[in-house]
Amino acid sequence: MKKKKTILNDQDFKRIITRMSHEIIEKHKGTKNLALVGIQTRGDFLAKRLADQIRKIEAVTLPVGSMDINMYRDDWTKISHQPIVRPSNIPFSVDDMDIILVDDVLFTGRTIRAAMDALMDFGRPSRIELAILIDRGHRELPIQADYKGLSIDTEHQDMINVLVAEHDKHDMVYIEQD
Repeated sequence: MKKKKTILNDQDFKRIITRMSHEIIEKHKGTKNLALVGIQTRGDFLAKRLADQIRKIEAVTLPVGSMDINMYRDDWTKISHQPIVRPSNIPFSVDDMDIILVDDVLFTGRTIRAAMDALMDFGRPSRIELAILIDRGHRELPIQADYKGLSIDTEHQDMINVLVAEHDKHDMVYIEQD
């Protein structure tokens, strides 16, 4: 039977989003030429939260997009014979923009590689960065986060579950371990 342990609660979420927003603004020396693209599903909601927090700090509304990367995954045939593909929505040109991809958990790096491939179908950004809520290690590809909420040491078989209020009714991150 797997044990569940809470890693982050709703207050932790708020603090992390605020901190990451400040880090993004500081690194970019403002918000010029900056846009966020969330990886569906939960990365999409996190991107919107980061943009909202940046708007509160800088009084600037950043462009925000959303991407489904299922058809770009190198393992999509293993996941399902008929993967569910949702529409991507990037209502701005990514050409020559600094794009921050946003996702909930960074594990092997394969999701991020797929997201970069998908993003290139929309144009040619000047830079792609990565913002992650949880970095759990176990990389299979040389990908790292530029902004991260929390790093957690995990066993390969552990499961990190991220819940967001917009999709799951409340904010929480928990780990399931044997």
